[in-house]
Amino acid sequence: MRVQQGSLGVKTALLMTLLQVSFVYAQEISQYQHWLDLADADQAFIERSVEIGRTRAFLEFLGNDSVVFRRGRGPVDALEEYSDETFQNNANEISWKAHYIDVSRDGDLGLTAGPLEEDQGVFGHLVSIWRKPSDRWELMADKFVFIPGFLSLEVEPNFADTVPVLEETAHPVMAMVESNTLQSLVAADNLFGRSINIRGGQRALLRYGLENSRVYLPGMGPAVGAESASSVYGAFLDNQLSTTNPISMNHMGGYLSTSKEMGYTYGTMATNTDVDVEERFQASYLRLWRFTESNEWKIAVEVLSQL
Repeated sequence: MRVQQGSLGVKTALLMTLLQVSFVYAQEISQYQHWLDLADADQAFIERSVEIGRTRAFLEFLGNDSVVFRRGRGPVDALEEYSDETFQNNANEISWKAHYIDVSRDGDLGLTAGPLEEDQGVFGHLVSIWRKPSDRWELMADKFVFIPGFLSLEVEPNFADTVPVLEETAHPVMAMVESNTLQSLVAADNLFGRSINIRGGQRALLRYGLENSRVYLPGMGPAVGAESASSVYGAFLDNQLSTTNPISMNHMGGYLSTSKEMGYTYGTMATNTDVDVEERFQASYLRLWRFTESNEWKIAVEVLSQL
């Protein structure tokens, strides 16, 4: 009888293990389908831009309350910007290609990032935030980071690059806790801003970034991984900091996915207003966040460019 009970216990444990493996596998398949869905939307956007031009394509894909980042002004209303006749007449055509894609578990929020080329020979990285409130993806935020040099558009995104980020993300049940809200995401955004002044940019990103965080900064390629990302972030930001001239952060907006494990925030950062305008550091930021197993929000992607 004891042998039979023992056998039953082993069989039960084996069955539970198989069920868990099947559940994780099903999650990965579902996540991959969401990833492919966003990849298709980004490609459709590229093709539409070629067919009808940049401004008309953007107007087709932009969602309500979407923002675009402009040098000297920071985040502005994207629909208003692209509807402006003066902007339409002067906008350069662009070509781009995603090299990295991330998407929420519910498939309602995601990010695409990759090289961009303007028709005037200007190169950089384009990082875009997407939402899917119903049956189609809408562009919600768009940020360009200038690179002084050539970037090839011959790239393809790979789901394997996203898997390590998913492994750092909290289990669905943990992410759905009542305390995990848009307000907690905004609080994390503001806390990171304060941490920059206390720790410096490098140590702040090490503390509040994922192990597989990504950073997009002017003048350099994307930095991937905590050590690399925090190092270049600190090199870019820390020479702007001092105890007498700290950086203040102005959170301007954000969104939380329905599965509550992904969100994004955006705004501006600036040093003390008492200094001369020429000496004042001003930048706009766009951040993608992941809710982690440590029950806190951490930065998955940081995009920063000076105003």
